[in-house]
Amino acid sequence: MQQRSEETRSKIISSAIRLFSGRGFNAASVDDICAEAGISKGAFYHHFKSKQDLFLSLLDGWLKTIDNAIEAAKDKPAPEAFTQIAEAFPYIFKTAGEGLPMFLEFWLQASRDETVWQASVEPYRRYHKYFTALIKKGVDEGSFVAVNPELTARMIISTGMGLLLQSLMDPQGAKWEKVARDSVKMLVDGMLKK
Repeated sequence: MQQRSEETRSKIISSAIRLFSGRGFNAASVDDICAEAGISKGAFYHHFKSKQDLFLSLLDGWLKTIDNAIEAAKDKPAPEAFTQIAEAFPYIFKTAGEGLPMFLEFWLQASRDETVWQASVEPYRRYHKYFTALIKKGVDEGSFVAVNPELTARMIISTGMGLLLQSLMDPQGAKWEKVARDSVKMLVDGMLKK
C-alpha cells in the first residue's frame, strides 16, 4: 500500500512538472494533472491540499539537495564545509537545467502570489543565515580573515544564483558545475588566512 501511494505521488509530481513547465502554473489545472498522471482527483487531494501546495512541494524537493549538503557539512571547519557543499553542485545544476521552464515559473508565481513569494524567499533567508554563521565560525576559528559575514554571505548567495541563472539561460556556455566549484574555491581562498 505504501509503495503504491509513493508511486501515485511520483506520478503527480512528474505530471505537474511537465504541465507547469509546458503550460504554466495558472493554465495547468488539477484536472489536467490528474488526467496526465492517470489518477483520480481524490488521489490528488490525498497527497496535496491544493495545486499551490503541489507547486511549493516541487520547490521544497529541489531545495532538499542543498539542505542535505549543508547538514552533512555542519560539523566541519568552515573551509571544508564550503568545499563539501560545493560537491552538491552537479546535481543542482543538472536538475535546474532539466527544469528551466519550472524555475521561471517559480519566479513568475513568486512575483504574483504572496504565499509562493514567502515560500520562495524563506530558503534564501535561511541560506543567508547559515552562510553568515559559517563565515563567522571561520573567522572565529582562525580559518578566515576578518570579513563582514553578512555581506560576504550575500555575495556567495548572489554568485550562486547568478551562476544558476547563467546555466539555465546558456546551458552549453560553460561547464557550470566546474565554474561553480571554482567560484566557491576562489571565494573561500579569498577569505583564508595566509
